[in-house]
Amino acid sequence: MKAVYYEQKGPARQVLQAGERPLTEPQAGEVRVRIHVSAVNPSDTKGRGGYRGMLAMPFPLVIPHQDGAGVIDAVGPGVDQARIGQRVWVYEATLGRPFGTCAEYTTVPEHKAVPLPDAVDFEVGACMGIPAMTAHRCVLADGPVKGKTVLVQGGAGAVGFYAVQIAKLEGARVIATVSRDEQAAQARLAGADHVINYKTEDVARRVKDITGEDSGLDRVIEVAFGVNLVTDVALLTTDGVIATYASDAIHEPAIPFWPMLGKDLTVRFVLVYAMSHQAHDEAARYITAALRAGKFKHQVFARFGFSLDEVVAAHEATESMTHVGKVLIHLG
Repeated sequence: MKAVYYEQKGPARQVLQAGERPLTEPQAGEVRVRIHVSAVNPSDTKGRGGYRGMLAMPFPLVIPHQDGAGVIDAVGPGVDQARIGQRVWVYEATLGRPFGTCAEYTTVPEHKAVPLPDAVDFEVGACMGIPAMTAHRCVLADGPVKGKTVLVQGGAGAVGFYAVQIAKLEGARVIATVSRDEQAAQARLAGADHVINYKTEDVARRVKDITGEDSGLDRVIEVAFGVNLVTDVALLTTDGVIATYASDAIHEPAIPFWPMLGKDLTVRFVLVYAMSHQAHDEAARYITAALRAGKFKHQVFARFGFSLDEVVAAHEATESMTHVGKVLIHLG
């Protein structure tokens, strides 16, 4: 099979290689998927690049990418043969495994190949996985949000875009922050009731104008925990929740203990790779139901823009952080 892989970590142009690799057979409890579309997540590029000095290879050779979509073409022992030919979206293909979706075929435990509704294309399926599952956990892990006010920091990002939609579907009033006009348009497309440009506006002032001086936020979905923590704490009501899945700019944030204690706040750290099996299953069911009902909108960068031979450019586009939308690789 044709695949893109690396044998050492480093910049995409230095380490990514394209070539033929052996076709793997599914083992007990596994399915093999003919990949039609592979998605590039930031965790994929960070893993390949040796983020925060993590340069040791987990395996001698790694085919990257956690997420994708395609058709099951073979099953291992213990898996229903009826799954052969089933359209699926795939998540966490390289979690503890060396062979991800950046190849013509991948094998995964069967629960990680989720049936894709017939009316949903493979591009959309590849966009699910890490972003949508993270968003589901961030929004709903701490109970219903109906009638609550939710701030989604980075409302046009891969996770934030779905977090806005899930919060709206569940009956919340949603405020989203962005950094430029293109992102503002996407946050509104997702359904945000209010959009704040944090580069040109005072986020705290705008939130207070929206919620009222004596009110505040019930939940914050946070992509930049260290940078925004003080503001989030000031804006949250008593018993509020921060659900955070990233803190790239400040790796080890200082915690304002007394202000947080005084409001009895909760911080939920969300790492999709560490979520329980139950949390994954709940997210998969929710996402699939939303897809089947046509309730989700999606954002794709450079539609049909990258082939398997252009994975280096796709990784660099993901790392640039200047685009809006999911970067996808099309394998046919």
